[in-house]
Amino acid sequence: MVLGGRNQTHSASHRKLLGHKAATVEPKRVWGDKCTKSDIVVNQGPTAPLPNGIPTYTVEIMNVCSSGCDISNIHLSCGWFSSARLINPKVFKRVHFDDCIVNNGNPLVNGGTLSFQYANTFRYPLSVSSVNC
Repeated sequence: MVLGGRNQTHSASHRKLLGHKAATVEPKRVWGDKCTKSDIVVNQGPTAPLPNGIPTYTVEIMNVCSSGCDISNIHLSCGWFSSARLINPKVFKRVHFDDCIVNNGNPLVNGGTLSFQYANTFRYPLSVSSVNC
């Protein structure tokens, strides 16, 4: 299991010693929902800075839908997102304040990942605000 960019493993024997089964985290779904915004996972981390010293960050946006769904119109809360490094607007684009669209609104296939890099003096908090199943 990967948490916070570090691999962490738990042995089966450790779970047996605890005397209970490990809990599985499932997205919160309303009965009949094909997917929810929790089926999109956003990870980002620092990468090598630009030659002028501006920090850069790599963002990965993943479709982890357990029911095999493709998810479209993925919007992220992104504040006044901007980048000193050009980002392909078909991959990620700020539409309005605190509203960025992923993949130009097109579906991100089940198991698919999009990634891009941006450069700014600080890291933007990015979180999923809405999706279409």
